[in-house]
Amino acid sequence: MTYQTRSEADTMRFAAALGRQLDAGDVLLLEGDLGAGKSVVARGVARALGIAGAMPSPTFTLLIPYEGEKKLYHFDLYRLADPDEFWAAGLDEFVGGDGIAVIEWPQMAQLSPERSIVLRIARGEGDDDRVIELENCGVPGFDEGALAEWRRED
Repeated sequence: MTYQTRSEADTMRFAAALGRQLDAGDVLLLEGDLGAGKSVVARGVARALGIAGAMPSPTFTLLIPYEGEKKLYHFDLYRLADPDEFWAAGLDEFVGGDGIAVIEWPQMAQLSPERSIVLRIARGEGDDDRVIELENCGVPGFDEGALAEWRRED
């Protein structure tokens, strides 16, 4: 399914609607170019889980854990030189476990968990427009139809 957002706030609302459907063990894989909005989506999911405050991109630390209504593990794997670094650091322990894993640049670790949603984010025609392609890869109970509600939060 493909969605279009028109602003950063719009993208956050979309991500929050998505985040409300995620549960412990679910993995959200965020793909897209630099500046496409992957971190915006991660913040929107976090806000839906009751996580407030600053949420920097974990580019240099690779992983930042958060406690909200559910645990959230926010990964940014952009700086990995080799997929083996992910596994050697033991980061796989935080994927598919007791929290929701939101992973930017999953291709850097060649990740494809059984229970995941892949979001491909691209810039649209306008500066703040984003085209978001969603693919559910085994997240049980995920209702794509419920995402239609995100527009009604305006």
